[in-house]
Amino acid sequence: MKTLNLDIEQTKTKLYLKIADALRKAIENGTVISQEKLPSARVLAEQLSVNRHTVMAAYNELVAQGWVETKQRQGYTVAKVLPAYRASTSMNIILKAEDNHAWRIIKSSQDAFSRPAHNYPFNFAGGNPDIELFPFNEFRGFINDALNRPSIKELNYGDNAGFQPFIKEVATYLRRVRSITNKEIIVVNGTQEALYIISQVLLKAGDKVAVENLGYRPAWTALRNAGAELIGIKQAEQGIDVDDFESLIQQHKIRLLYLTPLHQYPTTTTLSVEKRVKIYQLAQQYNIPIIEDDYDHEFHYNSQPLPPMAANDPSGLVIYLSSFSKIMFPGIRLGIIAVDKSLATHLVSYRTLMNHKANVLLQDAVARWMKDGGFERHLRKSTRRYQRRRKCMVDLLNSFVDEGLNLEFTIPKGGMALWVNVGSQAEALSKLAKGKGIFILAESAFHLNHQNNENKFIRLGFAGQSEEKIKQGLLLLKPLFNNK
Repeated sequence: MKTLNLDIEQTKTKLYLKIADALRKAIENGTVISQEKLPSARVLAEQLSVNRHTVMAAYNELVAQGWVETKQRQGYTVAKVLPAYRASTSMNIILKAEDNHAWRIIKSSQDAFSRPAHNYPFNFAGGNPDIELFPFNEFRGFINDALNRPSIKELNYGDNAGFQPFIKEVATYLRRVRSITNKEIIVVNGTQEALYIISQVLLKAGDKVAVENLGYRPAWTALRNAGAELIGIKQAEQGIDVDDFESLIQQHKIRLLYLTPLHQYPTTTTLSVEKRVKIYQLAQQYNIPIIEDDYDHEFHYNSQPLPPMAANDPSGLVIYLSSFSKIMFPGIRLGIIAVDKSLATHLVSYRTLMNHKANVLLQDAVARWMKDGGFERHLRKSTRRYQRRRKCMVDLLNSFVDEGLNLEFTIPKGGMALWVNVGSQAEALSKLAKGKGIFILAESAFHLNHQNNENKFIRLGFAGQSEEKIKQGLLLLKPLFNNK
């Protein structure tokens, strides 16, 4: 320990005793704890601007009282067993629970799971990538490059949209792979931050936002945090029911539409071209911005995925969100907003209220990785692996059906999960599974209006664990299908 904050009283007591008393109080109130090393006499003397011998006298006093221990060449440490002491008035206040401050909580969220999905031996959470597939050794080289050859001026304040070389690489990738052009790119710390910023800029209390009846709860939380009232759109086989959306527009002043058109979350369906066109026309007619959350675009197995709605956006009303969490790993906290220039400056300005500068070193490293081609090599490898895992899960579930289990599902063309109809009692199945160390979510976790819950579906993620783990987990789950 190099420094220690001490409260030395201004009394006529000898200085070494005042320092000893301040050190004792620091031990009593937990500033330093049992067996923790204390600053050397020289360091503490420099900090307090006193003679080193004065500090040594203070330490010797505490050694005599049993508060401090000293060993040759090891310096001073807090004693392992502290002497009994009279608690000060301030300590009494701290220890009285009834005197704790009563916080006035204005906004709170109760959506977090009590036990993280990754703590289960078998994790079938639907949006988890397999982090073990990530080429950490390769990526370390690009982190080192960013540190060895940093762009010094970019490390200062300013340009809060993101690190320009990274934005350039992302823009090239979006243009070539997702057909998105003529959009300004803003770098954010993941999709959740993007949703928060957008909702704060575009919404006020009481505004109505249309969302899918089954959807992504954290997104709803961000929208509600801005005071929005969420209006659920009925689900259909190929995405939302467009007629229901049009009916809701007639009934309400819809200010925003939030969609997951590709691999709809959680049902995995893809919104058809015809529906996309109709939705866009309605959005144009009624001046409704569309948030398009394209959370796992890369993972498509049978053919090219449909281009995002943002790829054909003549009115500039689509706000496109994408994240590196599924491509790399959730802890990377890196995402992008691609948006019309007319809105970009407002979003960047609001983001500056939260964070004065983006993580330049991280973006620099990822930009170098993308330019080198490692990014797309990793994507190709992951996509092939996830496709095999999808087949593994589908084959095993089909074998369960052949044995008489009542399971129904459609094989999605892409994504990271299956939406499986187990007939009934899906929520009870989810609870039983967790008791066996298997994490799955039932449809109740995804409903905007719980009265719509049919209690039939579970979501089974296949991307985040090996084929062997998938087999083991599903075989453990199999008996539970009949004991719900």
